[in-house]
Amino acid sequence: MILLPAIDMIAGKPVRLYQGDYTKKEIVVDSILATAEHFAREGAEYIHMVDLDGAKSGKRENASFVIEAAKRVNVPIEIGGGIRTMEDISYYLEHGVTRVILGTAAIRDEELLKKAIDQYGAKIAVGMDCKHGYAMAEGWLEKSELYYIDFAKHLEAMGVANIIFTDISKDGTMHGPNLEMLKALKEAVKIDITASGGIRDLTNIQDLAALNLYGAITGKAVYAGTLDLKEAMQAGRRRTC
Repeated sequence: MILLPAIDMIAGKPVRLYQGDYTKKEIVVDSILATAEHFAREGAEYIHMVDLDGAKSGKRENASFVIEAAKRVNVPIEIGGGIRTMEDISYYLEHGVTRVILGTAAIRDEELLKKAIDQYGAKIAVGMDCKHGYAMAEGWLEKSELYYIDFAKHLEAMGVANIIFTDISKDGTMHGPNLEMLKALKEAVKIDITASGGIRDLTNIQDLAALNLYGAITGKAVYAGTLDLKEAMQAGRRRTC
């Protein structure tokens, strides 16, 4: 299992939200680019970035920081938030980003998802952000009718290679990931699953690695100092060797 340190962005600053609430944002460090460079020096295998402004507006609000980070660090970067068109997808992938995450677009525009998979294959992931088991859209503000297990099976049938699963009730809380939902998801589909939300410490990493997931995204725990990124990466590797 790989560890993906997260940089969530609002107005050009790295932030963390609490349970997806934009009114409960906390600026965690000063610089997006310095943070990406720090994660690269720590040995990160992948960096997860989210344009939270874009997730609400449907536009590439913080794209310049993402592209500059991709230029500066020799680490693959994935980006989600505000990606609604093939132009958005191509823009990122043609400017050094390794993987693009579709969230709202995967729910609202299946034709776009099909076209993106046909053109870019495994470079396309789907962010499945859930509340009470149902996928949310528009920056976690709108509930869909898609139950997470059914949605995952549908995405697998479409050829999606990677699902990034977030239980919004856990996000930013550091109360631990939703292992029950992740286990059920792992049993339901065979594609790669990346866990996000709730990670606090090394025990959480070990629990996730025991599920044999593809990856785990950690944000607040690293910024708060309750999780050492190097130790977490080693723990993830050990449990899946």
